[in-house]
Amino acid sequence: MTEQRTPNTINVEQIMDLIPHRYPFLLVDRVLDYEAGEWIKAIKNISFNEPQFNGHFPGHPVMPGVMVIEAMAQASGVLTQLSRSGRSDDALFYLVKVDNAKFTQIVVPGDTLVFECHIKKVIKNMTLYHCKATVEGRLVAKADLLCAEKSK
Repeated sequence: MTEQRTPNTINVEQIMDLIPHRYPFLLVDRVLDYEAGEWIKAIKNISFNEPQFNGHFPGHPVMPGVMVIEAMAQASGVLTQLSRSGRSDDALFYLVKVDNAKFTQIVVPGDTLVFECHIKKVIKNMTLYHCKATVEGRLVAKADLLCAEKSK
């Protein structure tokens, strides 16, 4: 008999303890599960009330692809902080490279983006992640992201 593992969930208040992003640019609402040093599964609920929809596009709101990439980078940053057992007040993490980005469907208000990010490699002060974003199980975006740590 296989024992069921309880998911490691994290709410938005706990996320704000891990990364410096705040409204309107905090793009991770909840962590559904993670394994420190390995992977994270997180969500972003897309709401019509978000400021980007005023101009992207009037009458046909679509979440900009760069914001989907940023949301995956933020989820990856949460994973890095969880892998370090908490907050790093003396450093910031910057997205320094995006490779193999592909967008396969649009994201609209009412969607729930689900991010799955896996650590591929850690090199000194940089971490390479493979990330994908889905809506209702359908792939909407994927990319390899490189983030670097820099002291404040």
